[in-house]
Amino acid sequence: MRVNTLKRAAVAFALALPAAAVATVVAAPAAHADGCYTWKRNLYQGRSGDDVRQLQTRVAGWAGNRDIVEIDGRFGPKTAAAVKRFQAAYGLRVDGIAGPETYAKLYNLQDDDCTPRHFTFSEMDNGCGIGGWTGGPLSAAQTKQNALRTMWKLEAMRHSLGDEPLRVSSGFRSRTCNSQVGGASDSQHLYGNAADIVAGNSSLCQIARDARNRGFSGIYGPGYPDHGDHVHVDSRRENNRDNTPNTTSWSAPNCGVGTGD
Repeated sequence: MRVNTLKRAAVAFALALPAAAVATVVAAPAAHADGCYTWKRNLYQGRSGDDVRQLQTRVAGWAGNRDIVEIDGRFGPKTAAAVKRFQAAYGLRVDGIAGPETYAKLYNLQDDDCTPRHFTFSEMDNGCGIGGWTGGPLSAAQTKQNALRTMWKLEAMRHSLGDEPLRVSSGFRSRTCNSQVGGASDSQHLYGNAADIVAGNSSLCQIARDARNRGFSGIYGPGYPDHGDHVHVDSRRENNRDNTPNTTSWSAPNCGVGTGD
């Protein structure tokens, strides 16, 4: 008991220090035990590692207009800006440093399977009722990870729109499922990168417009053929097929959303 108390005190001390000082403190066991993932140090520009990658996944929806947060494990300016937007959105101290206060909010938002609390793997893996994350061009593990990033972007959108529910009508699709529903042969749904959102309390145009700030590089909604009843959002710029990321493609003319916006 005495040892555990000292460990917790050491972590609290390390996480309370300014960013410049934290680097000199020896890492200590985590003071918080989370069912999904527990951060063990403050993160700020210049740091790298899997803990940065975990953070990037969760703040990917706070990328800002026309931008994305690369999930590369390197804490750079884009990650810092996303952390600041996340902090501001939830009423936290805005400093771009991921520390105890930021982590506490993330722990509050995530379930034990790492999904944000308002979205589930099952609703993202519902293509034609098959399930299993298999049958696409990527491994099941990578497809599921892509879907997790998509859900965290949707969680950011949900909060931005006033915490009104958003319903996913289509997430990951296997090649067989994609063919059955008439999806494009290179659909981002095949990679776990996409979600089709139907209107709830927020209108389709509100969803399409907000998506521009959530790290989505593919947006199709009202005014685009066959998208009058839903908004398609995807992360095509992060889908490095053949090492050539796709460019941004937005088209929801009835909502004033276009690639040039």
